Amino acid sequence: MKPVTFLVLLLGLSACDAGVETRKAAVPAAEQSAPPPAAAPLTATAPAAIVQPEADSDLQWAASVVELTPLTPQGDATVKLFGTAGGDPAMNGLYTYVAFFDSPAEGWRIFRLGDFLDYRVLSESPGRVDLALTESTMDPASGMIGSRTRRIIVGWSVAADGSVPATVTVAPAD
Repeated sequence: MKPVTFLVLLLGLSACDAGVETRKAAVPAAEQSAPPPAAAPLTATAPAAIVQPEADSDLQWAASVVELTPLTPQGDATVKLFGTAGGDPAMNGLYTYVAFFDSPAEGWRIFRLGDFLDYRVLSESPGRVDLALTESTMDPASGMIGSRTRRIIVGWSVAADGSVPATVTVAPAD
């Protein structure tokens, strides 16, 4: 990591409001929500089975999924948004995709939407999902890290025969 970037991150963290926890005490006790009751711990009824680690290297990709959003079924197609961890988590790092399940033989047809900090579904309808994206930004002149939110429309054709789309479109939106 570059020294300037490290210094900027350190300064940014030091500017965080340390008083957040103390302000919780300012809320009257009657207005504070009660914590959910804790469940009693389970008691084993037989000896534990030993499970070995999986050797399938393809599972590394599955373990990298850090966010999953199933969308409303589109005809016969199952659709989901998902994000995998990668890159620098301080500067985006959520590789975001939309995927359509084709068939057991074909698997998923996957389209990369971009590299963001986070996404949020604003609305969805057949052939479309509207997203709010949070992204890190860096001022090249000062090296200061900031963030912005922008919106996009992800679209695709919904086929009458239920087949998955060959392409998707991504359009900036207000």
